[in-house]
Amino acid sequence: MVSTSMSEKRVDRARRAPKPRVKAKRPSKRTARVRKPKVVAEVRKPEKDIKRLLALRTQISARRPKFVRQESWRYGRLHENWRYPRGIDSKMRLRVKGWPKTVNVGYRGPKVVRDLHPSGLRAVLVNTHEDMEKLNPKSDAVRFASTLGRRKRITLFSRAKELGLRVLNPRRVTPLPKTEEA
Repeated sequence: MVSTSMSEKRVDRARRAPKPRVKAKRPSKRTARVRKPKVVAEVRKPEKDIKRLLALRTQISARRPKFVRQESWRYGRLHENWRYPRGIDSKMRLRVKGWPKTVNVGYRGPKVVRDLHPSGLRAVLVNTHEDMEKLNPKSDAVRFASTLGRRKRITLFSRAKELGLRVLNPRRVTPLPKTEEA
């Protein structure tokens, strides 16, 4: 029986090369799954369906609470415009009963009519005559930019009438009084 001292064992271990640890590489989640882009077909909904969804949007809006900033009713320096409550002990963030409701995706209206005017038309901001030429009278309505002056507004309004477009904000479009110069 051969006995070896502790120092010899240490030297033996030091001379032995460590076993290489080879970790099997798994493909990353990003490279493993290739997503195909969604093909969304632009389908125009029938008029009755849009009318029904606009009515539904009105009902949802009527039930939707007024979202206010936390403690805005308590401090004059805080305005009521919505800010998400972020405090660690915030009762609003914890959705405690009796505190105001927070904004959630469940309060949204139907997606098809989300950006439509109550008339069912898509409101398009117009600055020039060229902006109006591209519009469809059956689906689009004109909204004049607030920076337009009265003279330009009058000419654009008359052009919109010729094209059969509805103007959503037709203020200050009465013709200018003609002054006689002597």
